[in-house]
Amino acid sequence: MLVRYVVAFLLGLLWSVLVVDASLGDADPHYRSCVTQCQENGCVGKKCFPNCKFSSDGVLIDRPWYMQDSLYIQWKKWDCQSDCRYYCMLEREKEKELHSLGPVKYHGKWPFKRIYGMQEPASVAFSALNLAMHFHGWISFFILLYYKLPLKYGKKPYYEYSGLWHIYALLSLNSWFWSAVFHSRDVDLTEKLDYSSAVVLLGYSLILAILRGFNVKDEATRVMVSAPLIAFVVTHVMYINFYTLDYGWNMMVCVMMGVTQLVIWAVWAGVSCHPSRWKVWLVVFSGGLAMLLEIYDFPPYQGLLDAHALWHATTIPLTYIWWSFVRDDAEFRTSNLVKKAK
Repeated sequence: MLVRYVVAFLLGLLWSVLVVDASLGDADPHYRSCVTQCQENGCVGKKCFPNCKFSSDGVLIDRPWYMQDSLYIQWKKWDCQSDCRYYCMLEREKEKELHSLGPVKYHGKWPFKRIYGMQEPASVAFSALNLAMHFHGWISFFILLYYKLPLKYGKKPYYEYSGLWHIYALLSLNSWFWSAVFHSRDVDLTEKLDYSSAVVLLGYSLILAILRGFNVKDEATRVMVSAPLIAFVVTHVMYINFYTLDYGWNMMVCVMMGVTQLVIWAVWAGVSCHPSRWKVWLVVFSGGLAMLLEIYDFPPYQGLLDAHALWHATTIPLTYIWWSFVRDDAEFRTSNLVKKAK
């Protein structure tokens, strides 16, 4: 059963990579003509954009940096090219709707409606909720460790994996923060920050799965296991940031790290006598089912809610269940260690 979900996961992600650079919308000659004209005169129909400023010879210019708006105001606005693409896309979709034609993707993305300057408002909202859920899970885990469970001398927790989960929480918060930013404004910088944060989180989650799944407690062994994976992740992040952002290669790396840790957790739950192992099974299989949304991709409902946004939504309750397992694991391990210490 797990293999079936893994195969679906792989097919969905690889398929999404293949279509990123082959969108029908931006290949449409009417759309291309509209964008070209807009960049020449700064208007789409009767709507003109103040961001498109031209010199007397028709060259697009920008104001000096000291005359520009604050960063917050600039973030809410869009540049000339982005506005031209967005409104040309809306115009083209209106024309197609009159002929009963369905929406298509433009530059790898469905035609979303902006809300308060956000490019994909539903994905932004769900990313923010995931961030909040991880923060809640981390705080509840911290309170359990240091205020509800017995502590060693020096007020250190008995739970051997507490430090690892704290790092996991910080990396999760960082990843979901940049996910929200990226879906709000898709530019080169936010794209790289989002991808890099996701890779780092996946790499560390794999390390954590190995250490907890194989019950690695010795510090020297932990370093030996983690060092090669850390080196690989750092090298990969540097590659996609400073050499080339190869979407296919990056997706393969993410898929392999994600699937490997899913298999490790699934096998661990199958052979373990942990009282909360059912929560691990639930997260693994529900996460696999949720990834089917990436395969059965569909246009955004009312220009807002698409399959990718729904996938982000499904991870919210799974995050709650996952942190619930982490707390149960801390209680279970602490109880066993306290009994041995007596």
